[in-house]
Amino acid sequence: MKKLGFGTMRLPLLDSNDKKSIDFDQVSRMTDIFLEKGFTYFDTAYPYHDQASEIAVRECLVKRHPRDSFLLADKMPIIRVRKPEDYPMYFEEQLQKCGVDYFDYYLLHNIGVDRYDRTKATGGFEFLAEQKKKGTIRKAGFSFHDRPELLEDVLKNYGDIIDFVQLQINYLDWDSPVVASGRNYELCVQYGKPVVVMEPIKGGTLVKRLPQEAADLFRSEAPDFSPASWAIRFAASLPNVMVVLSGMSEMDQMLDNISYMEDFKPLTDHEKEVVAEAKGIMERAIEIPCTACGYCMEQCPMNINIPAYFDLYNQFCTGGTKSGQYYERSRIGHGAAKDCLHCGLCEEICPQHIEIRSFLEKFTNAFADFEERYSS
Repeated sequence: MKKLGFGTMRLPLLDSNDKKSIDFDQVSRMTDIFLEKGFTYFDTAYPYHDQASEIAVRECLVKRHPRDSFLLADKMPIIRVRKPEDYPMYFEEQLQKCGVDYFDYYLLHNIGVDRYDRTKATGGFEFLAEQKKKGTIRKAGFSFHDRPELLEDVLKNYGDIIDFVQLQINYLDWDSPVVASGRNYELCVQYGKPVVVMEPIKGGTLVKRLPQEAADLFRSEAPDFSPASWAIRFAASLPNVMVVLSGMSEMDQMLDNISYMEDFKPLTDHEKEVVAEAKGIMERAIEIPCTACGYCMEQCPMNINIPAYFDLYNQFCTGGTKSGQYYERSRIGHGAAKDCLHCGLCEEICPQHIEIRSFLEKFTNAFADFEERYSS
């Protein structure tokens, strides 16, 4: 298949404050063009868009195109699983919501040290094997945001069931001791498991938070190519990568992705050097490596809008001004950063392993005037 996948975690919305208000008309047009250009891989998951992403896939893709014209990946919400009977319950719900009889690719969603033992105890991997025998899953895998030691344990114990692994890979995280993109990728190579890449632009960070110096560097090398193209081509250039997912939240993003991935050319040695230079610039500018996945908010008892506050803080730290309007909108229906109970539940689930409590304190100190003004 072509190496660009359509991620449905950040679809276009009719109302920016309502994740369920997916713009089906725009998504349908995007889907049509994506398929017309020869791309086939679509990725969804149970929690995306407050559980509305799978429905969008059904309405915009499945109902409108032949089943053999696309590949569909979905994920078991293992964070919700407490007993073996939960697996078939969620799986049948997902088949129904997507409107399909089988999934081409199916993953255990976000295997990590906090979920691995429970998944083993409840038979999660055996469930994948059973569905593969039935034909309701063609290829089985898992998405992973954790340390290489745990990844190797999973691959050693369940390599006969697992066909592929989904990893967070981008040039900023490649040598990170925490995210460990490079080390995790090499383990998949070692165990012969193809890789699906998620977060190639790190939730937009490598575009929205790209320092001007790095943007100028990319532009001087290739004036007609976007910063996103460098990030996605970096991931797609890895030989063991099967497909790179891009969360396409508007038509222009998708058209830009297609422009350089339709006839994909791997990075040259010189281009790799350019990316390495941009990475160094980026590392000096970004303070909080948040990708705005929102997992932390699923666990926060105070419903603090952590991703929005961290984005605001990063903007401030890289030379931006403090926006009262942005802060006020981020506070609608949410707790203030100062409301943090320091329970640590957010840090247990954070795929980026961010010290969230510490950064919330920094945010509170930097935005103390806003915290008081909009609390009254």
